[in-house]
Amino acid sequence: MTSLYSLSSLIFLLLFVVCPACCTSRRVLEHRREQTGFHVTLKHVDSGKNLTKFERIQRGVKRGQHRLQRLSALASTDNSQVEAPVHSGTGEFLMNLAIGTPPEAFSAIIDTGSDLIWTQCKPCTQCYDQPTPIFDPKKSSSFSNIPCKSQLCDALPSSTCGSDGCEYFYQYGDYSMTEGIMATETFSFGDSDDKKVSVPKIGFGCGNDNEGGGFNQASGLVGLGRGPLSLVSQLNEPKFSYCLTSIENSKTSALFLGSLASQNSTTKGTTTPLLKNPSQPSFYYLSLEGISVGDTRLPIEKSTFELQDDGSGGLIIDCGTTISYIDGNAFAKLKKEFISQVKLDVNDSGSSGLDLCFTLPSDKTDVEIPKLIFHFNGADLDLPGENYIVADSSSGLLCLAMGSSGDTGMSIFGNVQQQNFLVIHDLVKETISFLPTQCDRFSLT
Repeated sequence: MTSLYSLSSLIFLLLFVVCPACCTSRRVLEHRREQTGFHVTLKHVDSGKNLTKFERIQRGVKRGQHRLQRLSALASTDNSQVEAPVHSGTGEFLMNLAIGTPPEAFSAIIDTGSDLIWTQCKPCTQCYDQPTPIFDPKKSSSFSNIPCKSQLCDALPSSTCGSDGCEYFYQYGDYSMTEGIMATETFSFGDSDDKKVSVPKIGFGCGNDNEGGGFNQASGLVGLGRGPLSLVSQLNEPKFSYCLTSIENSKTSALFLGSLASQNSTTKGTTTPLLKNPSQPSFYYLSLEGISVGDTRLPIEKSTFELQDDGSGGLIIDCGTTISYIDGNAFAKLKKEFISQVKLDVNDSGSSGLDLCFTLPSDKTDVEIPKLIFHFNGADLDLPGENYIVADSSSGLLCLAMGSSGDTGMSIFGNVQQQNFLVIHDLVKETISFLPTQCDRFSLT
């Protein structure tokens, strides 16, 4: 069966999510654990910029290709054997939060591919320009340095013991880095004063030396990975979820932690197991067993997307990568099947930055778009057409919003394919669920 989309509706489809594919030493107070959870607004890094839809997807694809290179390089390296491990780097979404007593508001990039929470701190040896004042620990009554002999310090991949206690060094795949002291602080989350939740003694990096591109739109980064330093691990919450809106309505997206992670679901979805990679314990791996285009199951070996014993291969879900990238041989078969089923001329101009585009007909006739189904272990995810088809009237192009990861061995399930799903990470059951949801119902804008 194929899905029929009218040409007029396709002209307005541009798949790029506004906005993604999240401690052992944390002593969370019982009353905090009994909180009903909280909701944090997410804003896309290009939100509010004077860009056309086509320009936004081009920017997103460019960022995604750089991130793919970083993530695949990481996955092929055993960080436990590296003196100064490298981490995934910047993402696509910003969250608002506050730090200290009294609280100072700032925005941070969320990254499901790394763990450390950090912000720039005074006094700066080297700091980049950020949209809010740099945090001054001397003005906060709840700031406390972390001693060298502590679980949080031991959890760091690279640390030293200095005169102020535990010192950290964190490097990202694009050669950005942050360096400073580890401390604990009170962090406040929530979108309105009556719903804010303040959590004391969260471990974070107080960065005095911060270098590299990609951070300027924020004042730091919040790691949502699976390691002990991440926000999710330190809150000791068994679940978190996010709901990413499409670019068409320019609405904000949402992150839910605690009991709110699944309370917002109103539909039934599909659930698949989470896998672990000992070489890269921060990443969220899924077991992808195959892909169908229309009624055709692609002739892809099941082992194509398997996580190998040496830590290579596999597929990660990542909200910080715009479109999905799959193994080069598998993508070649996907591309061939789309060309066979979409009755349009292939456009090889390369102007879009995407791997497969067609020329839109000038007579505005209806265009048949085949279904796209990802066959995960125990879950067949039938994607809406707007989650994988891009149409742009000014350029006359209709494109597939996916790409090839070449021979890197790694595949990524990106945020375009996740839009308008409530994506629930259950870290106790070790599953991820996809629930079809109109995500703009959570938007505050």
